[in-house]
Amino acid sequence: MLKVKVCGMTDPVNARMISELKVDYMGFIFYPDSKRYVGENPDESLFRSIPKHIIKTGVFVDEELPLLIDHALRYQLDLIQLHGNETPDYCLSLYLKNIKVIKVFRINRDFDFHNTNEYLDYCDFFLFDTDTGHGGGSGIKFDWRKLDEYHSGKPFFLSGGICPGDAESILRLGHRDLFAVDINSSFEIRPGFKDVDKVNSFIKDIKS
Repeated sequence: MLKVKVCGMTDPVNARMISELKVDYMGFIFYPDSKRYVGENPDESLFRSIPKHIIKTGVFVDEELPLLIDHALRYQLDLIQLHGNETPDYCLSLYLKNIKVIKVFRINRDFDFHNTNEYLDYCDFFLFDTDTGHGGGSGIKFDWRKLDEYHSGKPFFLSGGICPGDAESILRLGHRDLFAVDINSSFEIRPGFKDVDKVNSFIKDIKS
């Protein structure tokens, strides 16, 4: 059964409501240029409101390692999502500190999945998002047929423009390494604040 990650949470009350659904991962963006940035000094209740069975994921873009590690400890993040141009050595540094990592790769028609090979030993998951020339959050899909070229065996999250009506198409992909879907902007009332009914309906469809 596919896992579901709801990303870009910024409001403690909304996060608590979403956590009452069958969500597996919840994402918090620590990137100042994002519309869904949690802020320089986020309200710690945003993280405390999440039950332990939901994996709290911190999203970072080319962050300085000491600051990232500080945030991971301070906010008790279970998983780190690297959404920038982080190198294999960067991922190795986190691996050596027993910090679990999702490495994001931005996909276009020319992307070569062999580029992921150097990261295999240091990352727990990959995430494939749409290449738009910036850090993500575009709400645009890439051509999912491109996934037929991916064979490394590392489980991945599918991201990029996933909409409430996409569950059936995602299930039809049938890729053996598709582990989870990452939903965000198409499920929002406003940036950082999710529509509970839309999220709930999608989860029911994708886990059916």
